[in-house]
Amino acid sequence: MLKYCIKRILLSIVILLGVSIILYTLVRCMPVSYLESQVYSNPQIENPEQRLLEMQKYYGLEPGFWNAIKGYFSWLVNLCHGDLGVSMVTGQAVEDVIFDNMGVSFGISLVALVLELLIAIPLGIKCACNQYGKLDYFATVLTMIGISFPTFFLGSIVIKIFAVDLGWFEAGGLNSNLPTTAGSFTRFMDMLWHMVLPMFVLVILSIGSWLRYTRTNTLEVLNADYIRTARAKGLSENSVIYKHVFRNTLIPLVTLLAGTLPSLFCGAMITEQVFNLPGIGNKAYDLTQKGDIPFIMGYNMFIAMLTVIGILITDIMYAVVDPRVKLGD
Repeated sequence: MLKYCIKRILLSIVILLGVSIILYTLVRCMPVSYLESQVYSNPQIENPEQRLLEMQKYYGLEPGFWNAIKGYFSWLVNLCHGDLGVSMVTGQAVEDVIFDNMGVSFGISLVALVLELLIAIPLGIKCACNQYGKLDYFATVLTMIGISFPTFFLGSIVIKIFAVDLGWFEAGGLNSNLPTTAGSFTRFMDMLWHMVLPMFVLVILSIGSWLRYTRTNTLEVLNADYIRTARAKGLSENSVIYKHVFRNTLIPLVTLLAGTLPSLFCGAMITEQVFNLPGIGNKAYDLTQKGDIPFIMGYNMFIAMLTVIGILITDIMYAVVDPRVKLGD
């Protein structure tokens, strides 16, 4: 196990190095950046070309092949020291921008994931145990509808019905205009109330994939020889389902769950845009539109690191939950 982990960590470093090269190349090929838009849109700057060159030198973005090579290695050294750069738009360190805006995204994504699992796993097992029954067809139709709806479309419908027509929830944002005398508990409950619709949209859009995955794996387990043997021994159906089928169905689900790590920390960009939430997804969309090159590079490397870590955890968890799997040395 230790030797396998060391191998995977070394491979992960190589993968991240390749991602950084591709990312840096793509960012350097962008047709416009925040620096150019700010310099050329300011009529008070007498020599915009010279000013632009100075700012590009400060951020390590000078034109030219060798300058690009030098800028990449300078950025890579800073990255190895935990420095993702400084945002051109906010003036903050990129890591500070990410962590300051990640809390809302993480909270919504975590609660939505828990709700998805609590609904999808029991429902998927129930549908598999009653294959081609009414519940199975009903869940399949709802799953296909949820998967087919774009995020912005479903979000707009939810806002129209529950916020505009019925007035049960706010159309967007994270806080209401509460009086200054409102206590912390009142403000916390108000924030939770604003999160209901975004979490509802995330659950509806994601529950279908979990349900289908659970149903498919449960059907595969139900057709296994040891399940037929358990039934032949006279075990009750509940004992067969919850003692044998359920435990073996969870094996691939646990490994799939480890791969959701990036989605918890990186935000739901479209959902946060629709509901105007101050999360990292919304912030990333805004800064990417403005061409904030240091943030684009730092944010995408952060996502790449989380993805690699998630894959590594997935491989390890598969061996932990399934004793039959032996990780090669």
